Amino acid sequence: MAIEKPIVVVLDGYTLNPGDLSWEPISKLAQSRIYEYTAEHEIISRARDAKVIMANKTILDAKTIDSLPHLQCICVLATGYNNIDLAAANKRSIPVCNISGYGTPAVAQHVFALLLELTNQVSLHHQSVLNGKWTKSRDFSYTEQPIIELQDKTMGIYGLGKIGRATANIAKAFGMRVITSSKSKPDIETAFIERVDLDTLFAKSDVISLHANLNKQNAGLVNTKLLTRMKATAYLINTGRGGLIVESDLKYALENNQIAGAGLDVLSVEPPVDSNILIGVKNCIITPHMAWSSRAARKRLMNIASANLKAFLDGFPQNVVNPSFGE
Repeated sequence: MAIEKPIVVVLDGYTLNPGDLSWEPISKLAQSRIYEYTAEHEIISRARDAKVIMANKTILDAKTIDSLPHLQCICVLATGYNNIDLAAANKRSIPVCNISGYGTPAVAQHVFALLLELTNQVSLHHQSVLNGKWTKSRDFSYTEQPIIELQDKTMGIYGLGKIGRATANIAKAFGMRVITSSKSKPDIETAFIERVDLDTLFAKSDVISLHANLNKQNAGLVNTKLLTRMKATAYLINTGRGGLIVESDLKYALENNQIAGAGLDVLSVEPPVDSNILIGVKNCIITPHMAWSSRAARKRLMNIASANLKAFLDGFPQNVVNPSFGE
């Protein structure tokens, strides 16, 4: 007699798979019900009989977790898990498993997509060509704004995890000096990175790239105090978390030429509610939290999610972010 597969419910699968991937890695392991989006009032009815829930940004609070009697595992389809009530999961001995490392190449690449747009102004010059300026030009070459070379500039990395290291390696390939305020001991991979204190990081860098997870200690880290330490020619790149920056302080710094520009893939509230004070600010490029979302990265995410599911079903959950879940 065939053993019935456990029920897995994916509550918000659209960002992982908008249609260009297959859910087969999940469905071959379990009876899967895939929802692109799930409203708060739909969670319990959709997942009442689920043994495993997979969710990206859907909030699973204590009341919701306590209302799902068959729930034994929560697989987060992302690295961050602040949408899950870990205390409630611990109380039920439910492991919460996340996914990290899947987007490292994509995010590091996006850092330089933002930076190169700021330094080379590719879209500005492309638009000038579309507007006919090159056709009418007396010279074979022109620039709308000065082009900034990265070689010999200093890249400051805040958050020297996998993505921070990948970003540092690309900076090195551009001929940049790399510094960090990380207190981690240098190893073979990071021997070329100089350790400095936080104030020096912001004062000496021509580019600051933020890669830290958001926590109580670093929320609002990039504020007027640090922004005023930056060079007037420096750029700020954030592909980490929007809450690392005090957005009103950054707006002031940009509008008053305290720094040269910013490239942001994250904001304090996503999607922006009634716009955001940084949208439209001069020399501020904003992309919609897309750095992680290459197809290759999402495929890695899908594969790790299925591996997390299999590990749980085999009795050995992995990538558990609430290590006290069994206590």
